[in-house]
Amino acid sequence: MSQPLMPKATAVWLVENTSLTFEQIAEFCQLHTLEVQGIADGEVAVGIRGMDPIANSQITRAELERCEKDSSKSLRFYQQDDLPQPSKRTKGPRYTPIAKRQDKPDGIAWLVRHHPELTDNHVSKLIGTTKKTIQAIRDRSHWNISNIRPRDPVLLGLCKQVDLNATIDKAIKEAEKAGRIIPKPEPLEEEVVEAPVKEEVPEDPYEAFTKAFKTTD
Repeated sequence: MSQPLMPKATAVWLVENTSLTFEQIAEFCQLHTLEVQGIADGEVAVGIRGMDPIANSQITRAELERCEKDSSKSLRFYQQDDLPQPSKRTKGPRYTPIAKRQDKPDGIAWLVRHHPELTDNHVSKLIGTTKKTIQAIRDRSHWNISNIRPRDPVLLGLCKQVDLNATIDKAIKEAEKAGRIIPKPEPLEEEVVEAPVKEEVPEDPYEAFTKAFKTTD
């Protein structure tokens, strides 16, 4: 792994929660230093929620502290041998608690939007759903499509980050082996801040009467 799965979201978290320099963050996330500075100034990545690279098994707390103490150091990703191993699957569909099943369409929509390298088979095994449901969300024929909001399945508790990482790596290798071109994922939506609507102050009745009187005068 040479870049965080969600570079801007990771940069937002590092800016907000660490004392790393803009250069260190930019190098780790493969962003321009000015872009990281823009994040710190609130001009870039507005509305994007930060993603913790420690919780997502991309770096360790010790590695983060090492670079905070020395600004000349570069953050290093987990070595593959140090990564938590994907959970072993048993035969049969993945069990999902009843309380979380209603979140599955949102998780599917997020995967379809941000990870086009994943096939229906990958998504089905990752969060335990049917290919029919995935296809309905892809072509927007799902019965509840108007209420489906793409949300990270890891944050929804539908799968583990380590399993998602492993599935993405597997999907990319399979696509490269088959010579399949992977389309670019859709960028994260940034919050659009609308200008406040200026409220019209009703005109004072006395002033209105005075203006009318002057006009007729």
